[in-house]
Amino acid sequence: MLPRAEQKLQTRQALLDAACQLMESGRGFGGISLREVAKAAGIVPTGFYRHFPDMDALGLALVEEVDVTFRRTIRLVRQNEFELGGITDASVRIFLDVVAAHRAQFLFLAREQYGGSQPVRQAIARLRLDISSDLATDLARMPRWQHLDAAALEVMADLVVKTVFATLPELIDSPDPQLAQPMSAQEKITQQLRFIFVGARHWQGLSTSG
Repeated sequence: MLPRAEQKLQTRQALLDAACQLMESGRGFGGISLREVAKAAGIVPTGFYRHFPDMDALGLALVEEVDVTFRRTIRLVRQNEFELGGITDASVRIFLDVVAAHRAQFLFLAREQYGGSQPVRQAIARLRLDISSDLATDLARMPRWQHLDAAALEVMADLVVKTVFATLPELIDSPDPQLAQPMSAQEKITQQLRFIFVGARHWQGLSTSG
């Protein structure tokens, strides 16, 4: 028999996994109930409260999980940037591989950034801001962006992160076969990031912009 602490951690994780599985059917986090999550995890509803006080707390725990995965992904992309000279296609490929490997987590992130739970939305917004801040710090270390001041680097980082977050639904969900797709989601995010980087290389500040 597993030690009590380990068993508790496993049950907690089972609740998180159960919520993700229920959302993969197409429902938002706000549309699933505590009772459904408990049943899918194999415990009675009252057992849920031994791990989370309510569904919002479970949602915040899911944000923490995707936070860890997202930051691990960013570290891989940063390594690619520093070691290979910033190959956008390779960086996008790294990101897409991680998204595919953790589809349920990124599906949750894609949907719930505009979802019905305010605490979850706010937690995701904080995550996005933290990632943008970290990226701006990294960009400041790169020789190619030395002509940009701190404010411009923050704008650039914000554009990159918001582009990634906004494109997540297209990266995760299969395209509608009845709609003409001029380019794949991977091609689209690659070109969008290139637009940002090319524009940043030629940016001279607000005072000289048209």
